[in-house]
Amino acid sequence: EEIRGLLGQMLFAREDGNKKTDVLSGGEAARLIFCKLMLQKPNVLVLDEPTNHLDLESINALNIALQRYQGTVLLVTHDHDLIDEVATRIWHFDADHELTDFKGLYEEYQAAAVV
Repeated sequence: EEIRGLLGQMLFAREDGNKKTDVLSGGEAARLIFCKLMLQKPNVLVLDEPTNHLDLESINALNIALQRYQGTVLLVTHDHDLIDEVATRIWHFDADHELTDFKGLYEEYQAAAVV
């Protein structure tokens, strides 16, 4: 039941549960990996550009899954929408390799950076 629910959250249709993994598209394979991660219930997720090569529906499903995730997520991304949706703390490295550590939402970080 938990597996079917998670597959549904990640936009897999009921009949997709019987597909062989070697016939999945790139986006489906990525969503399946996220399902596996969520079932393992790790304390920390380290994600490097997780939205690359995903279609819009998959990106939306990932955003929702990350918002519901109870653990810590270390996320490397250039996807401002993803940052806006899931980040509560920003580590920004500028061109001079200077680190800015900002606790808050991305929208707040952008507003503070302009000032």
